Amino acid sequence: MVSPPLYSAQGFGALPAAAGTRPRAGTPLSIPNLITLARILLVPVVVWAIASHAMLAAFILFVAAGVSDAVDGLLAKRFGMTTVLGAYLDPLADKALIVSIYVTLGIYREIPGWLVILVVSRDIMIVSAVMLSWLVGSPVKVKPLLVSKLNTVAQIVFACVVLGSLGFDIEKQTETLVLVLMGLVAALTLLSVAAYVAEWIRHMNSAAARS
Repeated sequence: MVSPPLYSAQGFGALPAAAGTRPRAGTPLSIPNLITLARILLVPVVVWAIASHAMLAAFILFVAAGVSDAVDGLLAKRFGMTTVLGAYLDPLADKALIVSIYVTLGIYREIPGWLVILVVSRDIMIVSAVMLSWLVGSPVKVKPLLVSKLNTVAQIVFACVVLGSLGFDIEKQTETLVLVLMGLVAALTLLSVAAYVAEWIRHMNSAAARS
């Protein structure tokens, strides 16, 4: 039996499958999986567009990636195309795209470096906590929290607004919106870290009490 992914863009143990369904081990290269693979291959193209200051192209590609994410999820659930491979690939594609965009925008000083560090550090901390719990023989299984889902949405909206404002050359008009979204991303990231740390500590203490 193949276990579901320990961590995704939405948090620990999130599995992009419809309620009451289980991912199928067979036919891994379904249409949704191919769309997800295309989204992963799109990551270096988006990074290249930002590095080349082709912000409008980067914005369009980012929106296309978002649409493809919705499409592959709909196909997987509506037509029963959910697979184990897709359960791993989908969150990987989402996180690779978001992290790559944030890091690239940070390198070119389009967003503050501290925000990039905060966003990336959150994912590193969560993955490290999951790995540590497995190494000590107490694997953590935590359902995705609401704050984590909100954090992911805020990160996507913020990146979209930044790329859009740069691509359409409307930075002055969107300056206030960008600042508000930046604060929202920072706050939700910190809250998400605190929530998962609390869950992790509670799980480890409970495991130690049972041993």
